[in-house]
Amino acid sequence: MIEQDLLRRFLFEDLGVRGEWVKLTNSWQAAKLHQLGSENVQQQLGQALAAVVMLSATVKFKGSMILQAQGDGDIKTLVAQATDQRKIRGLIRGKENVAPGSLEDIFGHGRLVLTIESENGPSYQGIVPLQGSNLASALQTYFEQSEQLKTRLWLFANATHAVGLLLQELPAQDNYKRDWEHIEILANTVTEQELFELNCEQLLYRLFNQEKVRVFDAEPVEFSCACSRSKIEQTLFSMGRTELEEILMERDIIEVSCEFCSERYHFDKIDVESILSKKSATLDSETRH
Repeated sequence: MIEQDLLRRFLFEDLGVRGEWVKLTNSWQAAKLHQLGSENVQQQLGQALAAVVMLSATVKFKGSMILQAQGDGDIKTLVAQATDQRKIRGLIRGKENVAPGSLEDIFGHGRLVLTIESENGPSYQGIVPLQGSNLASALQTYFEQSEQLKTRLWLFANATHAVGLLLQELPAQDNYKRDWEHIEILANTVTEQELFELNCEQLLYRLFNQEKVRVFDAEPVEFSCACSRSKIEQTLFSMGRTELEEILMERDIIEVSCEFCSERYHFDKIDVESILSKKSATLDSETRH
C-alpha cells in the first residue's frame, strides 16, 4: 500500500539520533488549490508544508507552528502552518513566474521566522536570515543557531507530492558526534526520486538496514483551514465603527476572502451593526465584572 498524507517518526535505538518522514498528497493538492504561481513557486510552498509538519512534531505543545519566510524579492511572503493535530494550511504571495535559484535569488533580502502559538503556555519565536541554497539549508541553520542541535532536512515537492525527511541529534547523548556523523553519511545517499516513490519503512531500510530503527505509528495529515465567521467578526470589530462605516459608504457589502482557503464572508450594514453592538455589550459586561 502506498503511504500518503502521513507523518512517521522514528528513532535509532542504539544511537543518539531521531528522525521523521512525511509525504503529503491529497493535503498538498488541497492546500495549493487556493494559491497562484508557477511550478517553482508552488514547490516552495510544498517544501514549507512538508517542513512545518515535521518541525511541529519535534516539540510537545498544543496549538500551531507557523513557518514564515518574508523577503523583498520575487516572492514576498510564504506561510506554512501545522497544528499539533497535523492540520495544515499555507499561502504564498509574489510574482506568478519565478525562476529557480537560491533563497536569495527568489526571496531577495529576507528572514525566516518560526513561531509556536501555544494554547496553554507562552508562545515562542525564532528568527534567522533567509539564506542558503534552499529552505532545508535555512532551517538547518536555524536549528544550529537557535537550538544548538545538529539537524538535516531533505525537502522536495512536485505537482502531486510534497515530501520530507528530517534527522536530528538527541541532546546530551554520549558519543553523539560519532553517531551523528555515521547516520549523516548514510542519509546523504538519499535521492529525490526515492523520497517521492518509497514508503517510510522502505526508505529507512534502503538507507539504514544495518541499524536498529524503531518506527512509530503513522500520524495522518490533512488540509484544514482555521478561518471562521466569528474570527472575521473579531477582526472587523477591531477596525472600529468609523472605518467600517466608511467602507460601507463606498460599497453596500464588506467582503472578506480567506487567503488560505478562498472562503468568502459577506457582511452588510445590518451585520456590521450587530457585530459592533454585540461586541460592545460583551466588553461592557466584562468591564463591570
